[in-house]
Amino acid sequence: MSKPVQKPPFWYQILLALVLPLYRLRVWQRSRLQPDYQDEIIERFAVKPVAKNQQRKNQLSKPQQVIWIHAVSVGETNAAQPIIAHFLKRGQPVLVTNTTRTGQARAKALFAQNYPELFEAVFLPVDITALMQQFLQRYQPRLFILIETELWPNALAQTYDAGIPTILLNARLSERSAKGYGRVGRLTRPMLEQLSCIAAQDQATAQRFIALGADAKKVVVTGSIKFDIQPPEFLLEQAQQLKQQWQLAQRPVLVAASTHEPEEAQILAQFPKILDQYPDAVLILVPRHPERFDRVAELIEKQGFQVFRRSQQQNIEADTQVYLADSMGELWLWYALASMAFVGGSLSPTGGHNPLEPVRLGVPVVMGPHTFNFKVIVEQLMQAHALTQVDNAEALAQVWLNWLQQPEQAKQAGLAGLQVMQANQGALERQLALIQQLDTLPER
Repeated sequence: MSKPVQKPPFWYQILLALVLPLYRLRVWQRSRLQPDYQDEIIERFAVKPVAKNQQRKNQLSKPQQVIWIHAVSVGETNAAQPIIAHFLKRGQPVLVTNTTRTGQARAKALFAQNYPELFEAVFLPVDITALMQQFLQRYQPRLFILIETELWPNALAQTYDAGIPTILLNARLSERSAKGYGRVGRLTRPMLEQLSCIAAQDQATAQRFIALGADAKKVVVTGSIKFDIQPPEFLLEQAQQLKQQWQLAQRPVLVAASTHEPEEAQILAQFPKILDQYPDAVLILVPRHPERFDRVAELIEKQGFQVFRRSQQQNIEADTQVYLADSMGELWLWYALASMAFVGGSLSPTGGHNPLEPVRLGVPVVMGPHTFNFKVIVEQLMQAHALTQVDNAEALAQVWLNWLQQPEQAKQAGLAGLQVMQANQGALERQLALIQQLDTLPER
């Protein structure tokens, strides 16, 4: 017999009402010039209606009994990729919700074209009870899967009340995040109680969830599904074509990916040191957030480089020194072109992004000192000498120079990363088994 639904405390609802106008303003400031701005507003602050014309782009032909997967941004979407692919290949409709535009663009790039009637990606509605009730009525999910960390009190309360099994997959919880959740115990404990299962990446994460109030019987350590990621074949094929078309086979290609302010400026300031010794080197900058694309283009010009932009369909030419990859959904493409890579959000105090994407392609990786988002994975890669951690952009440039001067060392770092990937695979199979158990549970 399940417990009755425990609603979030009243103060949370008041806080949500106060923050809502500010959040809507933020969305307007960030997205108002985007062609799909009106769709975003509807999805975040209302609920997208069923399309009268089922040929309408990016809507499920049968929007009921879907597997609902929430992936906050690009990293979570990439982690969820094999899970999503598993269900779509079985003919199961999948709804993906994202919080960020980059995450949604990534999801659509991976699946929208190949599964137009089974796949839909929308923004997660604001966590208001009435909106969540409408959302559940609209899609009638049979299972709710959250990826990694993000928990929303009203969403969990409503899915629990509707008898929808909910699983937190690939769960990670840093010590800092655990302290934050611990400060709002009246909000956190009901959410953890309403989860049917927590599949933790590691034992430390499992213990943190239990300490916050999760039932130890519901917490399972499965490892990280990120070790099971596979690059999309079509992007690998495209990378090979571009490598020939742009004549990159014999050029050092340095990729700085998922970068945040001020990382681009710092790296651009150091890049001339590499050009002094390797004048045919090319730096590909891949900013994390699309609203910063124009700003990064200005930075490139300010540093004295000519700007070549992916968004303008410009190529890497023989004289191209810096290329701005201002596109969405193509991160694997740039990593596939890389001789070596820097994974951003790590020189800035963001916590770093997923290093396993370049590692999966045999690319040696450098990160800055701020890697708490991927602490365990970074430590594993560093122990295997597959990843080098530096304190600043100057040290980053020196590591790149060392690898260019000693290509065998760079090759060994790439191979060591592939060995770490292989040794840690299997989480996907374990997590799919958990999903299968939950998906066959009777309704409460």
